[in-house]
Amino acid sequence: MSNENLSSSAETGELARSLSNRHLQLIAIGGAIGTGLFMGSGKTISLAGPSILFIYMIIGLMVFFVMRALGELLLSNLQYKSFIDFSTDLIGPWAGYFVGWTYWLCWITIGIADLSAIIYYLQFFNNGVPFTPTEGAMISVAAIFFILGLNLVTVKLFGELEFWFALIKIIAIVVLIFGGFLDDFYWLYFGGNTQVASFTHLWDHGGMFPKGFDAS
Repeated sequence: MSNENLSSSAETGELARSLSNRHLQLIAIGGAIGTGLFMGSGKTISLAGPSILFIYMIIGLMVFFVMRALGELLLSNLQYKSFIDFSTDLIGPWAGYFVGWTYWLCWITIGIADLSAIIYYLQFFNNGVPFTPTEGAMISVAAIFFILGLNLVTVKLFGELEFWFALIKIIAIVVLIFGGFLDDFYWLYFGGNTQVASFTHLWDHGGMFPKGFDAS
């Protein structure tokens, strides 16, 4: 949006659109890449084996249909602003109240989980030495103020920061995938008889379900 439109919006007290298309796209993609992808996926793969791919595909399909349905609801009435509006209008005020507080509780829980993940990540750079409760609390407070600071800046600067942070996530995933393929090909063609990594492990040792359907 041009500076003239921004100034006119400020004079009339109306909101101005400061985020560009690239900001919105990368914020959406970056928001879909959660902490669990980097921290929790390794644990689930070790517990379930290659069959975890089926779980990811099933959940991804369910999320796709849910988001598609929410998009249809939003386009049916542009006055909707949140999940609370959907529930209140289509089901009733009690549903809006329930969904609103559930949504808040989910984000509070996720926020605490992310703070724990930050502490665990920093432990890696601390030679694996666990932090004391006081140090963990200080790290959590510093992370909260950092996130608060990002949200208090201008909308355009916030969008720019989110754009680059999301881009770092995407690049990291691409590098990890590419590195995994390089590692597999190296052991396939140069590892001799000591193949540590191989694509055959996807169907060896019990196939896609090496620990059974219940991963026990």
